[in-house]
Amino acid sequence: MDGDHLKTLILFGALLLSMPLSAAQLNLELGASSHTWQTEQLLKHPQVQTITITNDVSYKRDMSYRAVPLAALLTGIKPDDHLQAVALDGFAAELAAAPLLNTQGAQAWLAIEDPAKPWPPLSEGKHSAGPFYLVWTDPQAGNISPEQWPFEVASIKRMAPVAERFPALLPDPALKTDDPVNKGFALFQKNCLACHRLNGAGDAQFGPDLNIPFNPTEYFGADFLKRYIRDPQSLRQWPQAKMPAFATTVLPEGDLELLVGYLKHMAGRKIKP
Repeated sequence: MDGDHLKTLILFGALLLSMPLSAAQLNLELGASSHTWQTEQLLKHPQVQTITITNDVSYKRDMSYRAVPLAALLTGIKPDDHLQAVALDGFAAELAAAPLLNTQGAQAWLAIEDPAKPWPPLSEGKHSAGPFYLVWTDPQAGNISPEQWPFEVASIKRMAPVAERFPALLPDPALKTDDPVNKGFALFQKNCLACHRLNGAGDAQFGPDLNIPFNPTEYFGADFLKRYIRDPQSLRQWPQAKMPAFATTVLPEGDLELLVGYLKHMAGRKIKP
């Protein structure tokens, strides 16, 4: 290779490294009001503003973002609807619509990464949380789970409720609606289903199945299971560990009891996929 060709390659490589991130698009699949938003459109949205997130779940520090209230984008969505936020890597967060539509208290925002001002990587060798990231102001007011902060979001879809899509997750139908086990099932959907399947049911591919071949209530003592959910790294540590901790501000002690009660109940309702 002659000197001129080498110089050209070096200049081309330097140009690539200096180029800003490319713009992205967010697909909102909401039925009749479906819409595709480009980064530039969202950054010019009439309601876009700069918000500060205290102790951001993904970055573990205070962060500032250009963001739009998520409720402003969820046209036609009603509080009793069910949504799924799908990330670029396939992570699928199951989201009840009601909290996403709040305009006070715990409020959901779509943070938009400006290609000209990229966010920092989540960790060494990783991508940023962009191009779109669902963040919350005052999350403690709504006991917002870490699983309700999906990052690298590619689409938000209106879906049938989890119980309709995955009947293998259902507790005994003879139980009353307000039975503690059914309350635990609602907490399982909110806090666990983004990463785990149960009885082979669910869209997640990240964590192990929580009933097949064994349920964690079958191999963890009750106190250790609760401790594991509270702070997984306090019991098991390895470089690839991804399960977040669930503090009492996110999962109060009473809710943790209900969640474990659901898991224990489902240990008696194994359905092999």
